[in-house]
Amino acid sequence: MTECFDFGRVRQLKRQGRASIAGRMLSESAGKARRLGKHLFNMSCGIAGFHISRQVAAERHDCNPHRERGKSMKRFGYVRVSATDQNADRQCIALAPFDIPQENLYVEKLSGKDFERPAYLRMIKRLRRGDTLIVTSLDRLGRNYAEVREQWRHITIELGADIRVLDMPLLDTGHAKDLLGSFIADLVLQVLSFAAQLERENIRRRQAEGIAAAKARGVKWGKDPLPLPDNFDELYRRWRDKEIDTTEVAALCNMSERSFYKKTEELRKRENLRR
Repeated sequence: MTECFDFGRVRQLKRQGRASIAGRMLSESAGKARRLGKHLFNMSCGIAGFHISRQVAAERHDCNPHRERGKSMKRFGYVRVSATDQNADRQCIALAPFDIPQENLYVEKLSGKDFERPAYLRMIKRLRRGDTLIVTSLDRLGRNYAEVREQWRHITIELGADIRVLDMPLLDTGHAKDLLGSFIADLVLQVLSFAAQLERENIRRRQAEGIAAAKARGVKWGKDPLPLPDNFDELYRRWRDKEIDTTEVAALCNMSERSFYKKTEELRKRENLRR
């Protein structure tokens, strides 16, 4: 499944202006991935029943067989929403029963396109062998298929910590450490992280289509350009002849240096057209 889908083909179609075909490919693949993930989950629940039963018993009696004796294991929680106007309360409430100390709960309002997130990076630095990271769902970690798998490997293998995904009991490395449990967790992880990336591709496609439709209706984007001073041509000539430097001319034009360079490029193009 994960090897058959050709992201390169999708990008090529977009560059050729065939976004609708690319969108259909993404939508169909996302649907197949979600259906396969659900099927694998249902199919493997019976196989993994022993692991889940042992997990429930360990939580009830606080006797997790995988905990190292004589060491204090910590629980961490990670909560993420994609925008500042979104509410993270639902995820915080879901993590509340696990008695995660406030200093170990990291909340972030950033996109899941990559893992360059300040709160996430601070949390990773604190994770130690035997600790447990709890998230409500896999896509709260991120929506990039390759990077989710890489971070999973980094946390569970290099750091030696465990990860628990609440809405997918099979993704709990603390209670499935034998060969069968690891195989099931890896399989479900690959399917779900692949589906998460496809969903993100769909979101980006819908946004691009919405922006294109708005522009076609005449909707303007961005701020209105600032008017140029009446003597801009004279200031530009003095700057070109090195009578004044960039910082000074930008201040005289009441704009940033970057904006000044942009305006000079536009002026040069107009001059070339006159010639």
